[in-house]
Amino acid sequence: MEHGHMGGTASPPSPPSSMMNGSNGMIHHMMMHMTFFWGTNAEVLFSKWPGSSTGMYYVCLLFVFALAVIVEWLSHCRLIKDGSSNVVCGLAQTFLHTIRVGLAYLVMLAVMSFNVGVFLVAVAGHTVGFLLFASRVFKKPDPEDEKGSDLPPMSC
Repeated sequence: MEHGHMGGTASPPSPPSSMMNGSNGMIHHMMMHMTFFWGTNAEVLFSKWPGSSTGMYYVCLLFVFALAVIVEWLSHCRLIKDGSSNVVCGLAQTFLHTIRVGLAYLVMLAVMSFNVGVFLVAVAGHTVGFLLFASRVFKKPDPEDEKGSDLPPMSC
């Protein structure tokens, strides 16, 4: 007695239309990694980017690195001047928060490509960004400044 199968024969599911070539109906297999992998043949953030081009892969790594550095900069910057009205400050903070969260999600989506190189440059970008904008290496703490940045810390 078979469980989970009702009588008759079942036909295999048809592939999604995104995998079908419209002119001849041939199936194009798309590789999607669900575990970390090394390699320059990847797809990060956008369809077919960087693809199989090694040069574009390095551009992709640089892009992800820069995004992570910018997220750290936005997390620790002071762009809003003291003395501005509460409404203007609130709107500016909301705008900065929106940009920071959007960029952080782009970094997260890039890491979800499961490419080890992308993961390493994302972590390196956050590390360098923190070193430059939040650590005491390049910034001395101001005892009169009780507020460290315009935005609160990122929540998980």
